[in-house]
Amino acid sequence: QVQVVESGGGLVQAGGSLRLSCTASGLTFGDYVMGWFRQAPGKEREGVSCINWNGGSTYYADSVKGRFTVSRDNARNTLYLQMNSLKPGEAAIYCCAILAYYSSTYVPAAVDYWGQGTQVTVSS
Repeated sequence: QVQVVESGGGLVQAGGSLRLSCTASGLTFGDYVMGWFRQAPGKEREGVSCINWNGGSTYYADSVKGRFTVSRDNARNTLYLQMNSLKPGEAAIYCCAILAYYSSTYVPAAVDYWGQGTQVTVSS
């Protein structure tokens, strides 16, 4: 049974940083493309970033480029999202996902498994 569990969300002041983690079990983590999505109340879900199987290729949405960094540790079955210079408008539930494929130009909506999400709140 595949399980995807995020952690690391919380309350941060605008301009601050958070690091999200996502641990996947029940599969060979290193075989899979991983991604991060976020959804704020009343807004559509947004693909934030994705990373290929070995971490050698990454993609970022324009809205986070230069501030967020995605990485993975296949030995620990863990995906990370380092978020710097957070803005109030980035408060959302952030979800980790196992993706069906990697793209260098967008975060694929083809998701094999979702995590339950972790809340990020940014105070102004």
